[in-house]
Amino acid sequence: MSTLKIDNLSMRFDLPNGGHVQALKDVSLELQSGELMSVLGPSGCGKTTLLNIVAGFLAPTEGQIVLNDHKVTGPDAERGMVFQQGALFEWMSVRDNVSFGPRMKGESKKTYTPTVDHLLEVVGLKDFKDKAIYELSGGMQQRVALARCLANDPDVILMDEPLGALDALTREKMQGLVLKLWKETGKTIILITHSVEEALLLGERLLVMAPRPGRIHKEYRLPFADLGVGKDLREVKKHPEFSQRREEILEMIWNMEEEIMGRVEESA
Repeated sequence: MSTLKIDNLSMRFDLPNGGHVQALKDVSLELQSGELMSVLGPSGCGKTTLLNIVAGFLAPTEGQIVLNDHKVTGPDAERGMVFQQGALFEWMSVRDNVSFGPRMKGESKKTYTPTVDHLLEVVGLKDFKDKAIYELSGGMQQRVALARCLANDPDVILMDEPLGALDALTREKMQGLVLKLWKETGKTIILITHSVEEALLLGERLLVMAPRPGRIHKEYRLPFADLGVGKDLREVKKHPEFSQRREEILEMIWNMEEEIMGRVEESA
């Protein structure tokens, strides 16, 4: 069982003028294997900074990330990333994009082909495996990105606004796919989003962060991710607790934004 521990994490960015920005301050939490956590908060609360530190793209000023009993010191195949834009190889076929990780690890075609074919079927792209990426819609490209991430068999999947650029209908379908893959693979997932509804739908655990400095403001444990697996997500949104939590969190974030604007006006 893989456990992800975020231990007293702080991140400070020094500025050329001698000042600094405290992006994160004393963030601590623990995720057990197979948990799905959404992270929400106003702009500037350090959501993406936190994700980049877990990914190993940034080194924290203080604290540490521990996964599978060892400290995270840089990028590694045990942590997979899905970006807002797929970050795919446009000139390659769908199949070549998905198989890229296994090929870079030196796996034989005989070994990785069944896995790649299975993943393409799971994400609904079996009939598009020979298409170039530039021939696909945005939603289909994000399906490729998910399949490529899963092909590396990471312990933890990190998602930075992966559905933010999609139209409403495609986004809803992709939300259902994320839940399906979460249940079928048992992967630990951390998903960053600006959408309160999406955070509620996809967060077995939901973390609300506050800005300046970025810190954990409140955590929820919710039933909606489990309720939504294989179901119509519009029906899940009719759950009485869903509306209650949505309004509560919207007001929470609105108040944070108002406080930020007040600080800006005072300093002007």
